[in-house]
Amino acid sequence: MNGTGKTNWVAIWISVAVVVVLVAIGGVVVWMNNQATGPGTAPQADIVNEKTGAIAIGDDDADNVLDEYVDFMCPICGQYFDMYGETVQGLVDSGDLKLNLHPISILDRYSQGTKYSTRAANAMYCVADDSEDAVLPFLELLFANQPEEQSEGLTDAKLAELASQAGADGAASCIEDGTYKRFVTAITEKTPVQPGQAGIGTPTVLLNDEFVTLSGDPQKDIVDQLR
Repeated sequence: MNGTGKTNWVAIWISVAVVVVLVAIGGVVVWMNNQATGPGTAPQADIVNEKTGAIAIGDDDADNVLDEYVDFMCPICGQYFDMYGETVQGLVDSGDLKLNLHPISILDRYSQGTKYSTRAANAMYCVADDSEDAVLPFLELLFANQPEEQSEGLTDAKLAELASQAGADGAASCIEDGTYKRFVTAITEKTPVQPGQAGIGTPTVLLNDEFVTLSGDPQKDIVDQLR
């Protein structure tokens, strides 16, 4: 109360207004933090599962499903593609296999600060958005032009050039903007850890939800294990 015994409603309403403003500011800060640390924008292509990050290639009704988790800077992933890629493609084409491609990023530290693994994975999602038919050709081009570890990797301009070469002419701005970088980071954390390993590794391959031990023989490791 003031000196006359009356309630000072002006002071009270000013206090209330200040509290409301502070709450609003707090809400904006929380929203901004969520924007910075959240999973970001999910790819819009129908063939992309926004929960798992899988890019589905092949017949949804296929009896077998192969999940491949790859980092495009990973040299062993390149070797895997060289040894297994043709066989996997043949099984997809024949309808015996559906391929779930998971572009992930665990080797950014090996690209001289350019975060190539994240940029390349982002580019794959950009290609999927622009042209589903360009995904496999772009995959082939990424490994055919795979940079060495401890290099800067391919530039965004080069990734866009390869995307166009694969048939995704409209992917350039998405690649250059890094539209799905945060999505790549978030989805990488969902990569299953192989038995006996301390953390995520690439390539990680599962056939019908069972880890595949890679011996270098696609007939033994995949074809002979089909349902």
